[in-house]
Amino acid sequence: MAKSIYLASAEGHSGKSSVALGVLDTLLRSTPRVGVFRPVTRSTAEPDFVLELLLSRDGVTLDYDECVGVSYEEVHENPDAALSRIVDRFKSVERKCDAVVIVGSDYTDVATPTELAFNARVAANLGAPVLLVLAGREPDESRARTADELKQVAELALPELADAHASLLAIVANRVEPERLAAVADAVASVSGVPAWAIPEDPYLVAPTMSAVMGAVDGRLLKGDEALLAREVLGIVIAGMSMENVLPRIMEGALVVIAGDRSEMLLAALTAHASGTFPSLAGIVLNGGFELSPIIDRLIAGLDETLPIVTTEFGTYETAQRIVQTRGRLTATAQRKIDTALALFDKHVDAELLLRELGAGESSAVTPLMFEYGLLERARSVPTRIVLPEGGDDRILQAAATLLSRSVVDITILGDEQEIRARASGLGVDVSAAQVLSPFDPELHEKFAAEYARLRAHKGMTIEAARDIVTDVSYFGTMMVHFGLADGMVSGAAHTTAHTIKPALEFIKTTDGVSIVSSVFFMALEDRVLVYGDCAVVPDPTAPQLADIAISASQTARQFGIEPRVAMLSYSTGESGTGADVDKVREATAIVRERMPDLPLDGPIQYDAAADVAVAKAKLPDSQVAGRATVFIFPDLNTGNNTYKAVQRSSGAVAIGPVLQGLRKPVNDLSRGALVRDIVNTVAITAIQAQSVVEPPAVVEPPAVVESPAVVEPVETPAEDS
Repeated sequence: MAKSIYLASAEGHSGKSSVALGVLDTLLRSTPRVGVFRPVTRSTAEPDFVLELLLSRDGVTLDYDECVGVSYEEVHENPDAALSRIVDRFKSVERKCDAVVIVGSDYTDVATPTELAFNARVAANLGAPVLLVLAGREPDESRARTADELKQVAELALPELADAHASLLAIVANRVEPERLAAVADAVASVSGVPAWAIPEDPYLVAPTMSAVMGAVDGRLLKGDEALLAREVLGIVIAGMSMENVLPRIMEGALVVIAGDRSEMLLAALTAHASGTFPSLAGIVLNGGFELSPIIDRLIAGLDETLPIVTTEFGTYETAQRIVQTRGRLTATAQRKIDTALALFDKHVDAELLLRELGAGESSAVTPLMFEYGLLERARSVPTRIVLPEGGDDRILQAAATLLSRSVVDITILGDEQEIRARASGLGVDVSAAQVLSPFDPELHEKFAAEYARLRAHKGMTIEAARDIVTDVSYFGTMMVHFGLADGMVSGAAHTTAHTIKPALEFIKTTDGVSIVSSVFFMALEDRVLVYGDCAVVPDPTAPQLADIAISASQTARQFGIEPRVAMLSYSTGESGTGADVDKVREATAIVRERMPDLPLDGPIQYDAAADVAVAKAKLPDSQVAGRATVFIFPDLNTGNNTYKAVQRSSGAVAIGPVLQGLRKPVNDLSRGALVRDIVNTVAITAIQAQSVVEPPAVVEPPAVVESPAVVEPVETPAEDS
């Protein structure tokens, strides 16, 4: 039977959805199949945004309809019948899962006899212990509660749980004043006898987005970048005074409400936003339904074409009233809110203790999501700095914000600092903790140019030419890695693979004993992770190069917690085949055995014999690799690239990569169609490579190490392949 946890609150506006997100995230790190369930929703006809948020998380594969119990109306009509239906629908979800996060009803209506009592009754009937969420602010949100007041709320809630025979697992006091966290946790724990934690209030979690504001005033986007409608509104300024009195009241992330016929105030707000001497705005709302005159429209076109300007037909009073009443929601598309909620949960809730209390232990299976979480945890364990050269790409800024909010790595972004910070602010992402460097920084530019000229003097490089070359972001970022100003670099979202790795080949060079830079993909299957190499860089490796790829891939596998058992793939197994292609694999296998005699290795071997135990027994019964291979080395790029895509498409495997290997210091390439998630994973992988936690096994050196060949443009990996 699945381990389940029931989140219930004693009243409304507790931020229960952000706590549920944290619990779900915690379970997904160690549990293969995690489900979600919503016993009572406002309506079974209209979507529930909390359920949509939880179902949108990677690793949750249930359909919306099967995760819904009943509506409030059904509870009112017949509570007993509603409870019976809830139990029946929950059992269907439970059968498919190893753990289920159950999110109790909200206080938009009142069940019978009280909402908490009904939730407690549901929890008892589902056999799920309760995680009680207390609201750190008064129901009208007028003020924050003290430790004694939250203790009293807990004292009132506990008997209701006990009367319904619901088991209390732990308590989270949410939206607490930061200076009261310890006092609140201690006070609540003293009356409950269970673990208790306190999570602080964060303005971004309760702030509405520009998109929500636009919907609240029935507005339309008059000008600006639609992507910036996702930014949170942290304050409202009604421009009812003169310019010199309005501008001092502007704060970071403010929304300025201006009457549509006050063109001088519109110009003042836009100028202040673009000046860099005033806080940046979230947006502007023009009320009254007035049309902009052509001359004003022409004038503001040159100020800032990205800041959202929304127009509404309502007057000033109703516009302001509607905006004030708009609440921020933690939705599936609110990435900054999601990052903030998860970071707060990680910091203030003891996840290991919560899992122990719940009885959710470690699983022997490794799902794609569990592997990705493991990457983030490994990267976080040792501080590293990663340079991201493509600061002009929104995906890079969004990924950087996620990495910084979760304290995974330190980040340096290359580009114009004012432009990057303004764009990040407009996107509603927080990169304030990132270092932003210009590739034209005078001190570093001259230092890098002198070093590049020295390193490439044998190729005729001059200092004048070097000065031009190192302003290129790939060269500048790679020089930062070379000098130890960064531990690794991730690029390629807006550049070719050749552009990304050419500088590394020129002066970072390959590691000792390796003649070629190659790549692997981590193929995350349903229950395990395999390593495929090389599927992205070397078109037709020679036998010695293929041996280098196998050795590098085995070391990469071990570095990421995968015990290497290497299969050197070919179209025949053992001694059954002949021909130039299979002979190359046979020669490469012999080279690897000579250089790494203790490495579990077999080849030539067909894929089915390497992966399938039954086939292995028939073809290679005495092999320690056949049927159990974890590292698959393909004989050429054509075979490898097609195979990884075929496996990805036919089995639903998640392909993480390509991960470059063989360099002295880590530089990794992105697909130009990379998603934010892909960038986050690649940065984490680069950080782990930089940590060099695992010493490479002893390798018998080959007679000579040849210089890395010229960069060959690899097959570009589409977005969905990353």
